[in-house]
Amino acid sequence: MAISRITIGNLGEATKPDALKAALAEFISMIFFVFPAEGCVLLFTKMITTSEQAPVMIVIAISHAFALFAAVSVGINISGGHVNPAVTFGAFVGGHITFVRSILYWIAQLLGSVVAIYLLKFATNGLEVSAHPPQFPWNAVLYEIIMSFILVYTYYATAFDPKRGNMGIIAPIAIGLICGANLLSGGSLFGAAMNPAMSFCQAVISWTWTYHWVYWLGTFIGAAIAALVYQTIFIGQNTDHEQLPITEC
Repeated sequence: MAISRITIGNLGEATKPDALKAALAEFISMIFFVFPAEGCVLLFTKMITTSEQAPVMIVIAISHAFALFAAVSVGINISGGHVNPAVTFGAFVGGHITFVRSILYWIAQLLGSVVAIYLLKFATNGLEVSAHPPQFPWNAVLYEIIMSFILVYTYYATAFDPKRGNMGIIAPIAIGLICGANLLSGGSLFGAAMNPAMSFCQAVISWTWTYHWVYWLGTFIGAAIAALVYQTIFIGQNTDHEQLPITEC
């Protein structure tokens, strides 16, 4: 029976670009794992001892995860399946979509969200739809930056990266699952929008604009950081963008 050889390597390996990129990828992946997972533990422990919100947040997270999975799936081969102005901004920052097309996407996303929220109101015989302003706006900005970074980075890794291979098949479910995990982590205290269009339609129908800027500032910053990190370090500037699921204008 053959036994695998243990290889020690040499100190020079620690300075090689591929090794450093791999280490950075592990660092970012660890943030992806610990931040939502431990955020759920911390916030749900608090909710269970102070209220009955925990079951509600679980249902909300699951419904958002499934809905985003479906929405990305039906659009990914045509538009890239952004379903989010922040994701579109991240694609623009990384050079995967033009500014003109970005504006077109933003208009479509905002109009689509408003139409959907009014359809929901009419279909439910006028049930009230309200906005959910964050309790701590600047903490919410930081939370939105981190969660949007995680979301857009997932888009890049599973949908935009030309080296994604078979990973592109599971892109919609990976995107939906990370959305659900983020909601479980920060939905109760910070709103955990990750999507300015979702916050926009809630603000329009309820005409509640308190701290609405949080969901644009935080998500766009997080999306831009994710795009710059992944595009610059892991894809590179000489990538053939024609391999991506979204085309230039």
